[in-house]
Amino acid sequence: MSREILVFIAGSLDGFIAKENDDLQWLEETEGEGDNGYADMYQTIDTVIMGKRTYDYILEHLKPFPYPDKKCYVFSTTQTGENEHVTFIQEDVITFTQRLKEQEGTKIWMVGGGDLLDAFLQERLIDEWIITITPHLLGSGIPLFKSPRPFENLRLLETKRYGQMVQLHYEVRKEA
Repeated sequence: MSREILVFIAGSLDGFIAKENDDLQWLEETEGEGDNGYADMYQTIDTVIMGKRTYDYILEHLKPFPYPDKKCYVFSTTQTGENEHVTFIQEDVITFTQRLKEQEGTKIWMVGGGDLLDAFLQERLIDEWIITITPHLLGSGIPLFKSPRPFENLRLLETKRYGQMVQLHYEVRKEA
């Protein structure tokens, strides 16, 4: 049985996950409730994957490293090897991820960013979406979904309200 890949992400009502300069201040200032479902999601995963820009943002803005108890992979064209928190991956995103899905474990959280998410969408590697919509219209920035993208048929599992945010939880319907 193949492990599932989960996207747990927040975005503006008009579909942006960050401003052009990777600014997330608008998100950090949003009135939520508790951890907005983060802890519940975090308990379902054992692996984290992300792009290098996302990793660099995390290192700069989140102290200490937020995923010390998970296996973390960072896709990078400039960095190799590993450190105390992550293993850097320079091989093809799709090949690596398909191999990772076949390994023992629980769910895999695809943290971001936009380019990596787009690669996963193009190859239909996402199994589950948890998208938290914030009460903002950014107008421009880094889109959650780039065009063109393949058609995906989803099934709504749940909606939750966290203060001024609304969380949508979908699973991807697999074609028979």
